[in-house]
Amino acid sequence: MTFSEFNLSTPLLNALADLGMTEPTTIQEKAYPVILSGRDMVGIAQTGTGKTMAFLLPALRQWKFSKDKNPVVVVVVPTRELAQQVADDIAKLTPYMPVRSAAVYGGVNMVQQTPLLLEGLDFIVGTPGRLLDFLLNGTLKFRNVKKFIIDEVDEMLNLGFRPQLVRLMEFLPARRQNLMFSATMTAEIRNFIADYFIDPQEVEAARSGAPLENIKQAAIKVPNFSTKINLLSFFVRTHPEFAKVLLFVSTRQMADDVFDALPEELARLTGVIHANKSQNFRFAQLRRFNEGDCRILIATDLVARGLDFDDVTHVVNFDLPQDPESYMHRIGRTGRIAKKGVAISFITPHDTEARRAVEELMGRKIALMAMPDEVEISDESTSYDQEEVKMKNVLVALPKRPEGGGAFHEKAAKNKKVNNKVRYKDKMMAKYGKPKTRGMKK
Repeated sequence: MTFSEFNLSTPLLNALADLGMTEPTTIQEKAYPVILSGRDMVGIAQTGTGKTMAFLLPALRQWKFSKDKNPVVVVVVPTRELAQQVADDIAKLTPYMPVRSAAVYGGVNMVQQTPLLLEGLDFIVGTPGRLLDFLLNGTLKFRNVKKFIIDEVDEMLNLGFRPQLVRLMEFLPARRQNLMFSATMTAEIRNFIADYFIDPQEVEAARSGAPLENIKQAAIKVPNFSTKINLLSFFVRTHPEFAKVLLFVSTRQMADDVFDALPEELARLTGVIHANKSQNFRFAQLRRFNEGDCRILIATDLVARGLDFDDVTHVVNFDLPQDPESYMHRIGRTGRIAKKGVAISFITPHDTEARRAVEELMGRKIALMAMPDEVEISDESTSYDQEEVKMKNVLVALPKRPEGGGAFHEKAAKNKKVNNKVRYKDKMMAKYGKPKTRGMKK
């Protein structure tokens, strides 16, 4: 099937031709007619299968020109980088259409983004918190929204964004189409769907546990952190095919430590992105990586989730994630849209359980590679090489509270105040035994 069979408008077909896109992916082919029908939909597909285009193409096909300044399509994403990427994809698809679109996200002063909303938008892409900020101050209104799209919803819920999503949906009109895209389907997601979607159709391309056939996977047993640095340096120096390497680490601190441990000549070819970096710095690093100015990009799972990197040749797992589905998201950064890719994992004895969980999820073993003889095995030990000490969780019994209220003591009867109003006549009767009046006439 080709895009010409999608009944797309001529401006969209011309834009796809300019991008060199002729055939849809599985998720795009399955989702397109469902979204056009107006029915709520839940799309399940692996990372790298074209989910963004799957909801943008039908949304743009149904878009109609309007002078109204309020958006008709809202796309909610978990990270700033993904918000900007979706906005860029809209721009790529609409060079021949007068569609107004913008991305809003945290880390940037709201004053800088306010003019974009005041000029008027057809499509708005944003993170939950920033969208809510603009709704609450009245700059943004959802009264014309026809499609409400949540991308990477599994990651959104993992990050605790459910309260913000629920609050956003309170501003939406009752008549709208809800669309959701995710790489996994969890019980929490199903509960969310049951609460806020109306008889959605589930469209599945490939679940997260299904291994990507066009990605060659391998693992190398490495004794410690320092040897991992030596192995990475060896691959980049001696293998020209390691032209664009996405290196995943578990924590922000590890990302900085890996960069600091690299040899100086290799560090010049390396970028780092994680949540502690400023927004401008992160965008600059992504631009360098996509434009080929650096060969290695060190990233955490959160920042890299959902981002579309061009032509990543290798994904290197500097350590294995504890969540096996995160492994699938990581390796899905390469081998995108029918291209070939390679994923290599550096594993230590501490990764035994994580490796077993990944292999169980995929239903296949990760092939082991021998350590190259040229790589120096380091004896240097770091904090990352220390075995995690698991403390026994001992619950200490709390002392019993003393009976009688503790520090609370009942007041004596004479000190209690009773708000009973006593008339003057009754007071005089009690004092003198007869009524006393103040010069009252008989």
